[in-house]
Amino acid sequence: MRMHCRILFVTLLVCLSLGSVAWCADEVAVLRAGTARVDITPEKPVQMAGYASRKDLSTSVHDPLSARVLVFEADGKRLVLVSMDIIGFYGGTAEYFRDALLAEYSLKPSELFLSAIHTHSAPTPIIDREKGHPNNVEYTEKLRGDLIEAVGQALGRMQSAQIGVGVGSCPVGSNRRELRINKAGESSIVLGRHPNGPTDKEVLVMKVNGPDGTPLAVAFDYATHATCLGPGNYAISGDVVGLAEQFVERILGTGVIAPAFAGASGDIDPWFRVLPEFNTEPGWVPEPVLLGTFLGTEVVHVYRAIGTTATPSRIATALAVVDLPAKASETASSESKASAPFVVTVARLGDVAFVGLGGEVLTEIGMAIKAGSPCKHTFIITHCNGAAGYLAPAELHVEGGYEVRSSRFAPQAADVVVREALRMLYDL
Repeated sequence: MRMHCRILFVTLLVCLSLGSVAWCADEVAVLRAGTARVDITPEKPVQMAGYASRKDLSTSVHDPLSARVLVFEADGKRLVLVSMDIIGFYGGTAEYFRDALLAEYSLKPSELFLSAIHTHSAPTPIIDREKGHPNNVEYTEKLRGDLIEAVGQALGRMQSAQIGVGVGSCPVGSNRRELRINKAGESSIVLGRHPNGPTDKEVLVMKVNGPDGTPLAVAFDYATHATCLGPGNYAISGDVVGLAEQFVERILGTGVIAPAFAGASGDIDPWFRVLPEFNTEPGWVPEPVLLGTFLGTEVVHVYRAIGTTATPSRIATALAVVDLPAKASETASSESKASAPFVVTVARLGDVAFVGLGGEVLTEIGMAIKAGSPCKHTFIITHCNGAAGYLAPAELHVEGGYEVRSSRFAPQAADVVVREALRMLYDL
């Protein structure tokens, strides 16, 4: 009997000890978050991105551009989400910005999601002085300093945090692969409007609160080009997506940032697309403002409906540079390679997944990754950590069209990306 009591006593001590260790581990792994927003509006006229036919420099600023940073940390692991109101990271600028941030803050490559909202009404980031306007080179150099400052601010503002996720829907984006038949009866896929085509209309929203429930950030993911404005526009703007960010921040008040992430939208345009300019007709609401407000309103509605928050204590990240098969036309010369690199970055924050894709990915690919994801919610973040151009699913290579012609990847490349992204998520 005495021996039995001793065994029970020792067992109780062990259990209490293990429970104490587990409790301490949870305390160490408390989720912390920090945010920052810096203005990145150009101070001088600049070359604008997105349309080859646009030759002149910008003439005005309609609305400001920002870089928004949301940082998470738990148990020594970090996740740095950066959303920039620019087109993307062409001409080696992804490495230019990433290398500076990784070195400055000792980040692992997989911990940084450097992304752009893909507005076509912003400056073209350029580091090659022989290929770009001096004002753009100067802007890009300043932008690197602004990013370093913003990430540093976010890291310096870390505090205990809780997150909650909600899902809405918005019809702002529309498939743009329109089938047209000419007078001779010949058919082709052109850039236009295909309302019944595949479109991911999900608005995925994550709210981040401080320890007292004060909102710190409202991050959202939506699939659309920011191309309500076309090549005739010379006013700097975040376009639909940037204007949605600004709307959310105005409604929710000072101190809240609303970083947007461009979902898989390679074949998705806003309902009103490539308009020549902001319409200033009396009584008229300019289309980019209208659609940006519509999207932002849905973000706010979803945010306000999120009732449950959690404190995930585990962050896991991974990054891979995947060699994708290139088109036969891209490998015709003896100097061409049979493959081309594509950056895939993944992260898990509790039951929320983030998939960063370094290119302009068509919506069918993003929906396939979401469908196969092991997590309840999956943010698809394109124009992230790279700029490999268009990536189209195999079936669209049969149809042709702008996205397929512009892509350097073979038809089977999209399936490789889907499989690799899912494998990486399941391995975290």
